[in-house]
Amino acid sequence: MKNIVTGGAGLIGSHLIDKLINSNEEVICLDNFATGNYANIKHHLSNPNFKFIYHDVTNKPPNINCQRIWHMACPASPTKYQINPIETMKICFIGTYNMLELAFKHNSQFLLASTSEIYGNPKVHPQDEEYEGSVNTSSIRACYEEGKRIAETLCFDFNRKYDLDIRIARIFNTYGPRMDIEDGRVISNFIVQSLRSKAITIYGDGSQTRSFCYVDDMVSGIINLMNSNYQRPINLGHDKEYKILDLADKIRYKINSNVNYKIFELPEGDPLRRNPSIELAKQILNWEPKFGLNEGLDKTIKFFKNNLNRVV
Repeated sequence: MKNIVTGGAGLIGSHLIDKLINSNEEVICLDNFATGNYANIKHHLSNPNFKFIYHDVTNKPPNINCQRIWHMACPASPTKYQINPIETMKICFIGTYNMLELAFKHNSQFLLASTSEIYGNPKVHPQDEEYEGSVNTSSIRACYEEGKRIAETLCFDFNRKYDLDIRIARIFNTYGPRMDIEDGRVISNFIVQSLRSKAITIYGDGSQTRSFCYVDDMVSGIINLMNSNYQRPINLGHDKEYKILDLADKIRYKINSNVNYKIFELPEGDPLRRNPSIELAKQILNWEPKFGLNEGLDKTIKFFKNNLNRVV
């Protein structure tokens, strides 16, 4: 089977490519390295089943006849997507439109990597797929939140108008080896700061919560979704919730218990609680995360220890 993976040099995209290549499938990776990393895919370059094309999804894609399109391309870290919010919106709308057009032309299955961010600062907890969200359109995070919401809408419109075979994965916080060292989200920040013996940055009082899914589990969920017949949004993430301060304590004690905390004001629009209901994924995909946070952090810390000196 021939697959296109956009954003294939990113964290989730590159691990997805590993799984597809290991299953002897053909993969074309489209990426412009805006947030992805060449190092994440270079081990496949000599494989005849793999091809890399440097491409920005806001431009018309190469005319490739494929059976499946896995649309992962978009900055996912607030630090990254807020640098150029208009470009982020273009990636979400124009990039998704371009790839949907390609899927329609070749009758390809299409999977959108959506996000838990579409729930905004939720007033329902945990968040299930029926919750319509609480998003502030004037927020500095809205370029990504609303961008992904319109990307989902585009998928549904292509499904209704052209009967395109769509899948929508609402991805919650994911971490693991190959995270960008300058990613800007809490796990990478806390690990890098601890390894560099710098104060760990805590925003607000640290009581805000997130749920953290190890990348191997996330990729398994995404593949199960593509292999299913389910065409509605589905949450993928770990359903165990952690306070940010507790996460910082856990990482600090694993790496360097001598580092201190540095407190900053909570950023605008930062959600206070984020935790998925994954009952649909359990029922429909027969999927739930297998990696606990301790095991996943150990693997991620090992990656950062081996790679940190390359960017210091």
